[in-house]
Formats: sequence, structure tokens, C-alpha cells
Amino acid sequence: MYTDTHTHLYDERLMADEQNIPRALAAGVTRLYLPNCDSQTIPGMLALVEKWPDHCFPMIGLHPTYVKDGYESELARMEEELSWRKYYAIGEIGLDYYWDVTFKAQQRKAFEYQIELALQNHLPIVIHSRESNDDCIEVVRQKQDGRLKGIFHCFSGDLAQARAVTDLGFCLGIGGVVTYKKSILPEIVREIPLQYLVLETDAPYLAPVPYRGKRNESSYIPLIAAAIAEIKGISVEEVAEVTTNNAQKVFGTKK
Repeated sequence: MYTDTHTHLYDERLMADEQNIPRALAAGVTRLYLPNCDSQTIPGMLALVEKWPDHCFPMIGLHPTYVKDGYESELARMEEELSWRKYYAIGEIGLDYYWDVTFKAQQRKAFEYQIELALQNHLPIVIHSRESNDDCIEVVRQKQDGRLKGIFHCFSGDLAQARAVTDLGFCLGIGGVVTYKKSILPEIVREIPLQYLVLETDAPYLAPVPYRGKRNESSYIPLIAAAIAEIKGISVEEVAEVTTNNAQKVFGTKK
């Protein structure tokens, strides 16, 4: 059995395909963790959780690229959500310097605030760190008091940064990029112990080869697992078992 630790199943491109989740289940991907973006994505996410309660598990958080003027009200909504229903992580949160740095300072404030929410609610965090690995690592290092855990989603840093992440007790989210020819991710996967890796798709984005450039989906998780198995010279079964256990350690309860 596999776990997809990061899939945007509420995206309209995936919602339009009613067989998307059944295909994932048929492929052995039985646990699907849904990251939130802002208040607008909550209803669609929770509708899927209600329809597939044994397979879809929601997170709550404000994505860094959604941090704009008035972001404080969005953070208030995230905190309110935590008061009335179960969420499995605070995410996805973090810093993104790729698209726009207009709200760079506000992104950091939102990131730090949401880490505090995670600590208060005994939840892991799922981190978006595009073009911002060093700053995200710094923030986590400052906040790490022995209780903080989580995933650097769609890890895109170098080996030194990967080791800094694992030294903090965090996992690396490995997705379709590991199958790309020019990616340095295989080198990182080769060097980092399997106990620090979890599988993810980031669907509908970043589909693995041979679907690169097309819509991604959770049923492609076995392709990512196979790539990791080949890099490490181990069986796909071992990758599935260990990464699933790793995800369990991050997110906690089995239900």
C-alpha cells in the first residue's frame, strides 16, 4: 500500500474526473493527504473528505502565494477551522520567492504564525519552499523545540539543504521530479536514508515520466516509488512499506 502525502484532489482538473480517486485506490494508493491553499479551497477539499472518509485526509493552512493584503483574516479562518474539525497537518505553508516577493515579509509572518498553530495543536507542518529553502530551514530551526515535525514538500534543494532538513527531524517529499533526466533529486535520494523520504504527487502538477507535461494524479505514486527503488537498489515493496510508515509517523493516527 502507498501513501500520497500531497495531492490537490479538489483542483477542478481532478474533480472533473470521477475515476481519479478510484484509479488511485486500484493502484494501491490508499491514503491521500490534501493540502489547503486558502479559505476558497476549504469547501471542495472537505467535500472530498466527506465522500471518501477512509482515504482522504485534510490539512489546513494558508499557502505562501496566497498571502496578500488582508492575509490576517485568512489566518483567522485557518485557526477557526482547527477549533471545530479534525485536520491532520498545518499545510501547505512556507515561503515562495519564485513568483512574487511583494509580500515576502508577510509570508514569513504567516509562516511563523502557522508553525505556532501547529505546535499549539500538536500537528505536523507541510512546507512549501520554492526558491526559499535556506529561509524555510532557518525558520524551522528557530521554532524547533523537539516537538515540531513535518515534510518539506516537493523538495528542490541541494544535498546540504536536504541534510539540514533531516537533521531537524523532517522528511523530504519526493515526487515526479525524481524521474526527470536533468533533476539533481536522484543524487539526493541516493544519499538520504529512506527513513526520511515520503512519496507525493502534488497532483495535478509535476507528473512523473512518462506522463511529464500532462495532468498528474495520485495513481502515479507507484512510478515515483519505482524510481526511488531503482536509485537505491532496493525493492519497490520496501519503498512502499518504509515511506508509508514514514508518513504514518508524520501524520500520526491511522484514521
